[in-house]
Amino acid sequence: MKTLRLFALLDQLRSARHPVPAETLAQKLGVSLRTIYRDMASLQAMGAPVRGESGLGYQLERGYFLPPLQFDPDEMEAIMLGLRLVMARDSGDLRDAAKRVSGKVANAMGDEGGERFQTLPLLAVTRERPGDGDAAKWSSILRRTIRERRILELAYCGLDGRSSQRQVHPLGLTLFDDVWLLTAWCEMRQDFRNFRLDRISGIRETGTSFRPQNGRRFKDYLAKL
Repeated sequence: MKTLRLFALLDQLRSARHPVPAETLAQKLGVSLRTIYRDMASLQAMGAPVRGESGLGYQLERGYFLPPLQFDPDEMEAIMLGLRLVMARDSGDLRDAAKRVSGKVANAMGDEGGERFQTLPLLAVTRERPGDGDAAKWSSILRRTIRERRILELAYCGLDGRSSQRQVHPLGLTLFDDVWLLTAWCEMRQDFRNFRLDRISGIRETGTSFRPQNGRRFKDYLAKL
């Protein structure tokens, strides 16, 4: 029981971006504060990269790598269902990446756990949509230029049938039931704009990049919704 609790503590800290108070950890794990203090001392004695900050809480040291931990049944099912949904919806790089991730997760679980993971009775099914092929054509380059913060020139046809050329800062992609949307900062409109991937007729990389600016980031767009 204690070993499982120690793994659970590391999981909580690994997913946190800021120090986690001992009170929060005690509440999440359903144990006393005294137990949290003892468990943290045990982790530190075993060499785990955990540090405590007075008045703030516990945090994992940056730059340390922790090996994959065991997943509980709900976590395993969430991972597999998400991967199978990607494989069902995408016909290109993301589908291949999802297959590789599935194999890596299975290998990290060992023979018995990996077999159980790969054969989970969960299925994701999606219908083929008319614009899926057009959207898939642009998915890879858009994901890359979002990561690299590359300014793009889009040839786009709106729902009203009007064609336009837009120079944009690609910020994020959203997958809806029927369409993929690119959220970008449009230089012409000086505002956020959404572009359906299946309405894009051409993409040209300008060779220039952009820096994140307050008010023009993907999280700024989400905050306005």
